[in-house]
Amino acid sequence: MIDLEWVRRLIDMVNESEIDSLEISRLGTRVRVSKSPIVNIVQGAAPAASGTTASLGLVPDNPMAVPSEAGVVEEPEHAAGLSLITSPMVGTFYRAPAPDAPPYVEIGDQVQKGQTVCILEAMKLMNELESEVSGKIREICVENAEPVEYGQVLYRVEPD
Repeated sequence: MIDLEWVRRLIDMVNESEIDSLEISRLGTRVRVSKSPIVNIVQGAAPAASGTTASLGLVPDNPMAVPSEAGVVEEPEHAAGLSLITSPMVGTFYRAPAPDAPPYVEIGDQVQKGQTVCILEAMKLMNELESEVSGKIREICVENAEPVEYGQVLYRVEPD
């Protein structure tokens, strides 16, 4: 469990310093505090005043770690031999780090193990999702800014 007072102190320290962002791994969780916005959080939400409030993202050290009984998805026949990248949480799927930025990956792109493929927002926390397989993106199964469920297939990858 993350100590919220510790997180608040981190946010205050970043806001009062000249650094733009800080990332720390602690107790199996990676905490990222950033003055620059990571992504557009929610449509219709009031934007924070620029440079006055730090963004915060809590990211599991292994965001692809999903218990085996969770996210059991039947693959269609045409997807045989493809690896699945599934959502490790309920949240909102974002293909790019910001609304005006290019997507992390497109169909046909080569990805490496550990490469960020999208952002999942849960409770206004931005979680970068990294690929656990190297290969070529064959299908993007979710539209940008669409809600996703735990275990839902996000990408189909043809492994190297």
